[in-house]
Amino acid sequence: MTINIILIDDHLLMLMGLKELLEKEADFHVVAAMPDPENLEKIINSHQPDILVLDVRLKNTNGIELTKRIRQKEFQLKIIILSGYHYDEYIEASKQAGADAYVTKEETTAKLANVIRQVCEGEKVFPNLQPELPSETLTLRERDILKLIANDMTTNEISEALALSKRTVEYHISSIIQKLGADSRVGAVVNAIKKGLLNL
Repeated sequence: MTINIILIDDHLLMLMGLKELLEKEADFHVVAAMPDPENLEKIINSHQPDILVLDVRLKNTNGIELTKRIRQKEFQLKIIILSGYHYDEYIEASKQAGADAYVTKEETTAKLANVIRQVCEGEKVFPNLQPELPSETLTLRERDILKLIANDMTTNEISEALALSKRTVEYHISSIIQKLGADSRVGAVVNAIKKGLLNL
């Protein structure tokens, strides 16, 4: 499945660089890269995008207010706020406005690409507003996947069971292995049992 994306960022170099990097992903197609949202509604109606990625700060508006306006229009697309700031108030305001994710610009393109796929699968992705949690803390989705790994299911089987793309499952498995300080799926299961995170 091809994911159609609109990008909005008033920094032209950032905009074109991000467009070029995202289009290297086989399942992404950037249908528009815009320095301002002036003709956004027309472009949404024309291209029916799946994802809108927009900067939190724009010249004549901001990403949070723009998100509110888009939600009022009831367009059926996912919205990711891209920001150079890891401020709790920005993150919370983005949630309240109706955004589906908030990604800081210090993250890698690979991370943004994975967030785009997660959001397309119906997930919400926001930085934690609380003090940093222990590294072994798993999300509910990761716990579900860990249980299936423990049941000796393959990536393809997990993908089918949870109705997630294979790439999204692979991303979650990588995160699980890292959080549990393991170097393999089996090691992650063993460490999870030791930590009391998994009962067989």
